Amino acid sequence: MSDSSPRVAEHPIDPQFISRWSPRAFTSEEITEPALLAILEAARWAPSAYNAQPWRFVFARRGTPQWTTLLGLLNDFNRSWAENASALVIVLSKTTFAAPGTTEEKPFPTHSFDAGSAWGYLALQATLSGWHTHGMAGFDKEKTRHDLAIPADFAIEAAIAIGKIGDKTTLPAGLQGREAPSPRLPLSALVSEGVFQA
Repeated sequence: MSDSSPRVAEHPIDPQFISRWSPRAFTSEEITEPALLAILEAARWAPSAYNAQPWRFVFARRGTPQWTTLLGLLNDFNRSWAENASALVIVLSKTTFAAPGTTEEKPFPTHSFDAGSAWGYLALQATLSGWHTHGMAGFDKEKTRHDLAIPADFAIEAAIAIGKIGDKTTLPAGLQGREAPSPRLPLSALVSEGVFQA
């Protein structure tokens, strides 16, 4: 990240939180399976209600037979830049769970929240490992469910591109100007004490 980054923490935090950002320009470098599994390992340790761990991940690495399948799930816009990523990951969450001491599956109200926690761990570990991630909502969920044989009791949450940062001039002109760490709202716009304040 350059010295001209718009990211400045208002309170002392570890630098990893502001060094993580979501590029679109990737180098097409291949990622080894152990390197990718190490990133996914971090996601495994995220917190979840009842320790239910509802997150699941389906991945494909560049250069493998599964790559074309996952790339084909993305919409045209995301595919145009994600085709240069090193790996693609589909994030799922199990919508039901059996509470401790029971065997009956019931709706799990925090499945998406918990899967989001796992995605955050994944993104931070990727950055710490010299890779970057970009989460995506623009993909065909119906096709994803069909092509990846995802059972009905799993929600399809997001797609993720993982790669090494590439030259932004490889992107369409309209995206080149956006290829930088984005700022954040001030903390005062996000938190309030005791009662909600818009």
